[in-house]
Amino acid sequence: MVTERIWLDVPFAEKDAAKRAGARWDRDAKRWYAPRAGITALQAWAARADVPDLLPGEDRSLGAGLFVDLVPRSCWFTNVRSCVDQRDWERLRRMITRRAGHRCEICGAAEDPRAKRWLEAHERWTYNDTTRVQRLGRLICLCSRCHGVTHFGLAQVRGRETEAYAHLMAVTGMTRAEAVEHVEVAFEVWFQLSRIRWALDLSILTDAGITVTPPPDAADRDAIATETLSRQSRGRPGP
Repeated sequence: MVTERIWLDVPFAEKDAAKRAGARWDRDAKRWYAPRAGITALQAWAARADVPDLLPGEDRSLGAGLFVDLVPRSCWFTNVRSCVDQRDWERLRRMITRRAGHRCEICGAAEDPRAKRWLEAHERWTYNDTTRVQRLGRLICLCSRCHGVTHFGLAQVRGRETEAYAHLMAVTGMTRAEAVEHVEVAFEVWFQLSRIRWALDLSILTDAGITVTPPPDAADRDAIATETLSRQSRGRPGP
């Protein structure tokens, strides 16, 4: 008889510490667990309730397909992961990959460490020009290659522009000329969005019981983006 797993919520940055404390890795579930009840050293990672598969107010149809999806400059490097507790991020990441069947929701690829292909969470946003509110509308599971295309500006900074173009054309069937035009239009939209300092609405997370640390003010976020870009451009390919 298979014993029911005692699951843990272990952030990636803490996996080595959890392993030393006795945690074990379930390869199929892609999750850490306690080999038996009562291991005091693992109590810090005791599992919290699962995040619902559909977040309150989330639009799962928002932003279908592969396209360059540039967020305004004031929101670069200020994302969902930076605004939530690491353990809550682990709960979100687990939900996002599970509901996607552990495959990229765009190209269908599975995670493959040998090919340096990972599954990552990407945010889809809506923008209200009147209220100047940038609202989180959806979280989507992307492979690292599709994610690199969506953040095309970051791919350029990291010296991966050629790779991003190739993947965009392979997935969408665009010609090189069509892909170049697509990127140019995306940057025009980004330029217009970046003229506004947006307030962030993360209510689909808070309404699901995720504790959110208020993001920095828009002016401070802009300064963070400037400093991070400068640091990465001096030391490519960056983190």
